[in-house]
Amino acid sequence: MSKREFEPENNQEATSGPGKRKKIDYDDARTPVANAPNRKLACEDYTVGWICAISTEYVAAQVFLDEKHEGPESVSPNDSNDYALGKVGKHNVVIAVLPHGEYGISSATGVVKDMLHSFPNIRIGLMVGIGGGAPSPNHDIRLGDIIVSSTNNEKGGVFQYDFGKTIQGQEFQETGSLNQPPMVLRTAVNGLMAQFESDGHQLEEAANNILEMKPRLRKKYRRPDPRTDKLFKAEVIHNSSCMADCSYDPANLIPRHERAEDEDNPAIHYGLIASANRLMKDALLRDKFAKEKNVLCFEMEAAGLMNQFPCLVIRGICDYSDTHKNKEWQGYAAMMAAAYAKALLYRIPPNKVEAEKKISDIISGVQEGVNKLLRTQDNREHNTILEWLTPIDYAPQQNDFISRRQRGTGQWLLDSSEFQTWFKQEKLTLFCPGIPGAGKTIITSIVVEYLQTKFTSDASVGIIYMYCSYQPQQEQKPEDLLLSLLKQLAQKRPVVPPDIKRLYEHHRTKGTRPVFAEIVEVLHSTIKLFSRMFIIIDALDEYHASDSGGLKKLLSGVIGLQHQSRLNLLATSRFVTEITSQFEGCILKEIQAQDDDVLRYVNGRIPQLLRSQISKHPDVQDTIRRAIAKAADGMYVHSFC
Repeated sequence: MSKREFEPENNQEATSGPGKRKKIDYDDARTPVANAPNRKLACEDYTVGWICAISTEYVAAQVFLDEKHEGPESVSPNDSNDYALGKVGKHNVVIAVLPHGEYGISSATGVVKDMLHSFPNIRIGLMVGIGGGAPSPNHDIRLGDIIVSSTNNEKGGVFQYDFGKTIQGQEFQETGSLNQPPMVLRTAVNGLMAQFESDGHQLEEAANNILEMKPRLRKKYRRPDPRTDKLFKAEVIHNSSCMADCSYDPANLIPRHERAEDEDNPAIHYGLIASANRLMKDALLRDKFAKEKNVLCFEMEAAGLMNQFPCLVIRGICDYSDTHKNKEWQGYAAMMAAAYAKALLYRIPPNKVEAEKKISDIISGVQEGVNKLLRTQDNREHNTILEWLTPIDYAPQQNDFISRRQRGTGQWLLDSSEFQTWFKQEKLTLFCPGIPGAGKTIITSIVVEYLQTKFTSDASVGIIYMYCSYQPQQEQKPEDLLLSLLKQLAQKRPVVPPDIKRLYEHHRTKGTRPVFAEIVEVLHSTIKLFSRMFIIIDALDEYHASDSGGLKKLLSGVIGLQHQSRLNLLATSRFVTEITSQFEGCILKEIQAQDDDVLRYVNGRIPQLLRSQISKHPDVQDTIRRAIAKAADGMYVHSFC
């Protein structure tokens, strides 16, 4: 492969002798200097701050240094960061990584604050690492591709949103936007974009050169088999390991063409990056953001730096922000992001960086930024505990079910005296049995949405739910289902409730799992943190357990919680004696497919179901609609066929 050359933009830096411009070899610019001696520089000599979130990103950043410098002789007294120092091109760079391992016990007062105190001359910032892609018809994003935050409507290319409201109300709320990075970074991005459009890039070749010299990194950081890059349809979901569960059935996949030789692979995309305090693992919501906000990527860390550390965000795509997450592409994605960051720094003459103001001089409210960064770190601990509790997440199912609802469906139940009595008074149980196909699950999703909408501005009200028909048989244990309720409660608190944290720490150290009685006890103490509590359980008749007493155990636990607190319980089921006997004396409201609801559904489907010649005759359509509604006889399933 022939080597390309580019020239520095600053004439003074580029001259070597009278009137001569010094050319820098493109490949050498992306390959670390082998065996370069370590130098020691003063902390004041570093002007570029490079932030990583995880060790994989930290390793990728360091291997792209042209020179490695000795660590700082001294830093700010309270600085507990770990730093890697070195040089990229003609820039002295300090790389820092967020604390890892024992969440919550680190004495660090914030990576950014400490970095700026110890290295006061930092003038430009980069946040480099991995993220989840949001492919769409307009953006063919693949694993390993690079996303660069780019200005959108005068914003800095990154916006923060409230993930909790996204999950619960099917609407996202934008809560902030990242300051634009310094002009020198934005100009360099534009220049590099033009260079790569004209000549292509050699980022993968640069990474491969490094891996040739560092064979121990190859397994984790080289490009995985392209056949593992599969984009699943949004409705294809699961809870456990993607590597173990996902089949490559073509019916589950979105077909994509192989990239041609004249296309960049990996490709570089420029646009909006969405940041929140939780992982995005919902393809339906991913697609909603991509369509409505033109989001290209989801990540977590930038949200902790909103308006406090004006930087450019560079992300390598390691997954598609859905339930099919695994770590196979993380190393390669981190390498691609770091390779781009290095290429970018090579376009920036040092004198342009020196002309920028110190970040510590231009940011306002540094302490608030530190607090946000610490909250982000706390959120990492929060996420770790949530995943330990259980991988079960019913939010994608709730979103899926409610998306199928025809407007106005189920209003008959919400307006009924039985439901309104249950809703307005505390400590009541509403049991809603129905024949198979009556629409119990859709009604359940409507109730959940109704409650979430009613209390969307009141965080003191807890609304938790489970769909028994959804979980595979091996996960239908009473302990797992109660843990899923506990997880939902923890998600609604700004910090992990103390009893949940103690439960996690007690069992994590022993490698054990909590037993039923422990879970009920912690559920009870956590429910007491809320002013009101609603528990919704769908399809009790479809509950499966290896032991015959599992269902009775589950119900006894939930009903016992109601006796100890003021929670309201709503459950649906077929007419099964073992189940209905548990709800004797409770409010009863049978679920039946109402004629109006069936007509709404049929009206929504008529254009798809009727031939074009029939669709021209409204009177025939009306006759067909009413015939279907009459034949349904209280069952949605009949109207589906």
